[in-house]
Amino acid sequence: MTVHQLSRRDARRLAVRAQLLTSERPAGLFEVVEGLNVLQLDQTAHIAPNADLVAWSRLGSSYDVSELADALATQELLELRGFVRLPQSLALFRAEMAAWPASRTPDGKLLDDQVYRRDWVQANEGCRLDILERLRQDGPLLMRDLPDTCVVRWTSTGWTDNRNVSQLLEFMMQRGEVAIAGRDGRDRLWDLASRVYPDEPVVPVEKARRIRDEQRLRSMGILRARGPACPGEPLDGGVAGEPAVVDGVRGEWRIDPELLGRPFSGRTALLSPLDRLVYDRKRLAELFEFDYQLEMYKPVAKRKWGYFALPILHGDGLVGKVDATSDRKAGVFRVDAIHEDAPFSKSLGTAVHRELRDLAQWLDLELVIMM
Repeated sequence: MTVHQLSRRDARRLAVRAQLLTSERPAGLFEVVEGLNVLQLDQTAHIAPNADLVAWSRLGSSYDVSELADALATQELLELRGFVRLPQSLALFRAEMAAWPASRTPDGKLLDDQVYRRDWVQANEGCRLDILERLRQDGPLLMRDLPDTCVVRWTSTGWTDNRNVSQLLEFMMQRGEVAIAGRDGRDRLWDLASRVYPDEPVVPVEKARRIRDEQRLRSMGILRARGPACPGEPLDGGVAGEPAVVDGVRGEWRIDPELLGRPFSGRTALLSPLDRLVYDRKRLAELFEFDYQLEMYKPVAKRKWGYFALPILHGDGLVGKVDATSDRKAGVFRVDAIHEDAPFSKSLGTAVHRELRDLAQWLDLELVIMM
């Protein structure tokens, strides 16, 4: 098989094009979800919830956040493993759900944490059945409306300690028994999976994983065959696509060859720190040579760019960060700093300010630039 030879610019353009961040914007939310494969849900709303901010980066201020909420409520889009997905993608997870827990060592043994989860669910079989019956009668329901009849408490050194119902629901979702049927504000509504998921033929595990790898690579353009661990959605492409090497970067990549040779017309965009274009910081450094960290967990004195700094995309490069806050009590979108990795040209500065005005308009807040 041919190994494609790419420059860093070639690789960046593959990534930007695949992530729908060229000058040719997608037509709407469903085209965004189809093109990106997943929208990561995260309720941190320093600027706006991540899924909405990612959609705005592609669609601009014409995007209405009620579209996503409505689509989830009507199951035109579905939530699974912390991501928004197209309903037809659920068939690619059902065989894995049926085999839960599936994480095993190379010799086929369950990992210790999986053994604990399996045994804990079995010990609380009565509570599992109680939840299923309550949902059958009255679902969809909020978690607080479901019974906790667990006989063995969930133990953890983290925030999930003694959160019996929330943990049981997570495992029941991984088993394909319950599903998220929408949201009431930030709270998830739970129902029987049979009422939420489309009734489509189950795809065998290995074939499903291969298809998911292909879809992920198509949405990212270029990935390592093996990437860093990431809960919910991997950061690698497996053996999907075709091999490639990138000038100045060690090792082999996988690319979607259908994205090669297409014309490229870039634009300026502000990105969420959780945007899939920048989420894998190692890939970000290798391909874009961009130094970035999410600093919300750092002490204020140790932050370089800000609590939730937005990476700035310009064409096929990442050129800076915006330190900004949505202050809804004051009714302002406050920009405390624009960090330029290299001095901005007049046209680039104008483009960044245009995006800031568009973001403030979308947020329905007054733009206040403090510098």
